[in-house]
Amino acid sequence: MRKIGLLLLVFNVSICTWSQITYPKASPFSKLEQEIGLSKITLEYSRPAVRGRELFGEQADGQPALVPYDRIWRVGANESTKITFEHDFVVDGHTLPQGKYALYIFPYREYWEVVFHKNTGHWGDGRANYDPSEDALRVKVVPIKTMQYHENLLLTFENITHNSAQLIIQWARTKAVVSFATDTKRIMENEIREKLANSPTGQTYYEIARYYQEEGIRLDEALSYLGKALQMNGKTYYFYRVKALVEGDLGDYTAAIESAKKSIQLAEKENKDEFVRLNQKDIKVWQEELKNN
Repeated sequence: MRKIGLLLLVFNVSICTWSQITYPKASPFSKLEQEIGLSKITLEYSRPAVRGRELFGEQADGQPALVPYDRIWRVGANESTKITFEHDFVVDGHTLPQGKYALYIFPYREYWEVVFHKNTGHWGDGRANYDPSEDALRVKVVPIKTMQYHENLLLTFENITHNSAQLIIQWARTKAVVSFATDTKRIMENEIREKLANSPTGQTYYEIARYYQEEGIRLDEALSYLGKALQMNGKTYYFYRVKALVEGDLGDYTAAIESAKKSIQLAEKENKDEFVRLNQKDIKVWQEELKNN
């Protein structure tokens, strides 16, 4: 009898296992990774749909909408929405340390409070276990109404620069924006110090010089590094291209023209037509500068 009972138990478990069905989720999961300068922000959230419902605040009859005022919202569905920062970021003037946070919003009638919460383990809307003492940061944003309609909740990053980006939260015709900033220059300087201390190559010197030229900083150092790059790696059209730009930024237009001509000669040998055009365009500018000075 014990053997029969055991066999029946195994059979029933097997039937339960076989009968499980994988079905489409009402609020599908989405993951978004966005590089910002030398850092990265990762978002993980589920995307509920409007489905004809009144979303925020109150319905026409005065009853609470899907996301009522004054109540925590997980900015998604299912698990809490997660946001991970690879480095420290500044949000609304406040530093948010690197790490992983649950993202919540408290919608109020006049504004929203966006919450970065240290406890990422809550399931559901968070009301049962939410503890304000575990908030890492709260910032206020003012949502607006837009003409563009989004049936599914949409989180995106826009207006991305080397140092900043905006998180755009859109659902139906409601839109809110959260701005982030990171100190890319500090991160880059730390990386530069590390690279220079560990047997830098010609390419290393070139990349540092190019960064300085793009940022308009330390141009004398950039020129010195380009000299080392050319000495170590030989004649390279893109090394001379950046050297010309640095010399032009320093106001040494004669040297800039000479470097640009060398870049053109080398670029033509490798059929790099775009570099040829860029150098020719800048040579004309620098020649005009020489005429006017």
